[in-house]
Amino acid sequence: MDRRTLLKLLSATALVGCAPSQTENPLTVVVAGAGIVGASIAYHLAKAGARVTVIDRVGPATHASRGTFAWINATYAKQPRSYHQFAQHSISNWHDLQGELSLPVRWGGSLEWFGGAERTAKLVDQIAEQADWGEDARMVGAADLANMEPGVDFGGAAQVAFSGNDGAVDPVAATKAMLAAAQKMGAVVKAPCELTGTVLKAGRLVSVETSMGPIKADRLVLATGADPVAAEKFADTDLPQRTTPGIIAVSKPMPLVLNSIIAAPGAHLHQRLDGRMVVGEQQGAPAGDAHAERLAGRPNDYPERWIAEDHAARMFAVAEEFVPAMADAVVEDVYIGWRPLPLDGHPVIGAAPNRPDVYLAVMHSGVTLAPVVGQLASHELLSGEAAPSLAEYRPGREFELIKRY
Repeated sequence: MDRRTLLKLLSATALVGCAPSQTENPLTVVVAGAGIVGASIAYHLAKAGARVTVIDRVGPATHASRGTFAWINATYAKQPRSYHQFAQHSISNWHDLQGELSLPVRWGGSLEWFGGAERTAKLVDQIAEQADWGEDARMVGAADLANMEPGVDFGGAAQVAFSGNDGAVDPVAATKAMLAAAQKMGAVVKAPCELTGTVLKAGRLVSVETSMGPIKADRLVLATGADPVAAEKFADTDLPQRTTPGIIAVSKPMPLVLNSIIAAPGAHLHQRLDGRMVVGEQQGAPAGDAHAERLAGRPNDYPERWIAEDHAARMFAVAEEFVPAMADAVVEDVYIGWRPLPLDGHPVIGAAPNRPDVYLAVMHSGVTLAPVVGQLASHELLSGEAAPSLAEYRPGREFELIKRY
């Protein structure tokens, strides 16, 4: 039995059956947040027969889902093992979604290495654990690397970690494709449309208030990413986050030179199916009052285009050290992405303890986890049954500061 078949059998057991048909008395659900997680939940809900309205204060994939490196993975950072298996399950679901909706996912694995001997030794141990957990993961040497990625300069790295199941996606295109599919099944997408309040009757949710007027709702899903107040305002839930900014620079289409995702010291790169190169900065925001003041409002764009292009040029120059073809890359887009990262690094999924009609779906690994979260969240919303595999990620848990990445 192969890995994907086993995961499907395990997931079927975890789901406790399929969601019942909603055709006679369909549940009415408003999904706040049209990012990749909200889009997946909306798609799976609509597919199961729910009446779905998706709202977003700006538009589809305009926040965290636009500013993500979009690496689909179950690497060593996914700890403990139960979380790793959760990510493995979602990777399997990505293959299913790609087939259903022709999503722009490029599979080719990832190659990762570090500069220091101590960190490399730790990586060797981590990859051995990955292999023990069922991942297609191994350390590869210089001879194999030359065949796998002839366009990459590994800087004399003696050992590089290869994770064969990894892939990357165009997150904006994937989000829009899922929303379009949901719309074909009757879902409504409203943007710009801001959630402003909820209306209760006899303690039950009956509608939500928005900048475009009231919308009937039996359930409200908050797929609001790094929004610092949505959970408290609409779900009466304290959701501690340590949200941080990350810069993503995208080139104009260029000839294909990469087969895998490259996680090099100081830069992450991958190339989309359309030839666009995606570069993620690893350094983080510079220290200093000026930067702190400018980032305080969590902007997604730079104050001036020339500043954005100058920053992207520096990122491309670092990437060029590993991928010489980046010398010909032309900047197309630069974006500041705010990662929705709960304090312990794990997803927050489930009904709010004080507001059971409000369902939270907030996580940093939104790209990796979107398919499985869409499947499981829609099941819980429609059936009222709890999915055992989500037990660790409930909003009412005690949050402890844990940093793994």
